[in-house]
Amino acid sequence: MRKAVFTIVLLTFITSCKNPKSEDSQDQDLLVKGDNVIIPESNPVFKKIKTEVVSEQEHSDGVVSAGTIQAIPNHYAEIASPFSGRITKSFIQLGQNVSANSPLFEILSSDYFSVQKDYTDALNDVQLAEKNYRRQQDLVKHGVGIQKELDEAETDFKNKKTSLSNASSALKVYNSKGGGIGSPLIVRAPINGEIISNKIVNGQFLKSDADPVIIIAELSKVWISGDVKEKDIRFVNIGDHVSVKVSAYPDRSITGKVYHINEVVDESTRSIKVLIECDNPDRKLKPGMYATVNFSTTPEKTVMIPISALMQQDNSQYVWIKTGKNQFAKRSVTTGEADQKMVRITSGLKAGDTIMTEGGIYMLDAK
Repeated sequence: MRKAVFTIVLLTFITSCKNPKSEDSQDQDLLVKGDNVIIPESNPVFKKIKTEVVSEQEHSDGVVSAGTIQAIPNHYAEIASPFSGRITKSFIQLGQNVSANSPLFEILSSDYFSVQKDYTDALNDVQLAEKNYRRQQDLVKHGVGIQKELDEAETDFKNKKTSLSNASSALKVYNSKGGGIGSPLIVRAPINGEIISNKIVNGQFLKSDADPVIIIAELSKVWISGDVKEKDIRFVNIGDHVSVKVSAYPDRSITGKVYHINEVVDESTRSIKVLIECDNPDRKLKPGMYATVNFSTTPEKTVMIPISALMQQDNSQYVWIKTGKNQFAKRSVTTGEADQKMVRITSGLKAGDTIMTEGGIYMLDAK
């Protein structure tokens, strides 16, 4: 009797060893068929799964560009001496604001004296030619003159006026009204602005090919020159408002407006030069500073999903899309821009699809 009982216990033990999984544990297994998986409600993973219905959202793609602040060309002037000569007087100081045509410095120059002499000689020649022309007109009028001599006098008078106009234009180039021969040249400001560089020294001799001695800039507005990649230029339009950040003022909010988009692509960088105009009333933005420009693009309807829903396999990306009760299938997707929370889907999903937003990590064995 004791031997029979022992035999029954041994058979029961052997049977249990051959069937280690209970019926309950079999119900908990993930059922995998290719790219499809079924998650029984009795499986612990089921409670960790979260889903979401895909919808289209308003989304704006951000375009970021590095740029450099520069003075607007029409608001910037480098002043050099137009002639070789010696500076006799300075009228300005560093940091001073000047108006267009204000005197900057005075220079004595023999070359300028020649220009003055040409003007004076041309003026005298015109006066003599005019007298001769009026005289010939009077003689012909009274019947004692010769028409040929009148025509010659008229031609000479016109030629002399042309020479005077040329000599006068030469003086106007230097903002001079002529003055007497031997008078100094007064170099004047071509624009309104601030003296941001002044190398004038009274008594110094300057050559006509010397470097600029004065720089004037009007910096109430500045340009930021940035490079936008060829693939992103479609998002940028003249007149668009942009936000600008400079490292010197990290907490300052600066706005600008797209002023110009270059017509030529830089073949070495595959980028296009874009100019942004910014107000600069307090002169905090200095030419040469680096800036980061964020272009705001026009919002458009697009599919955005939580970044936690996106899975990676080798070089491809996919999501788990719900295909039935507790059933999911792997769906390859193409992504666009992403931030810390959301990612743009450019293909593979449409509004109304239900995807797994949490728990996808537990599906790694169901690849």
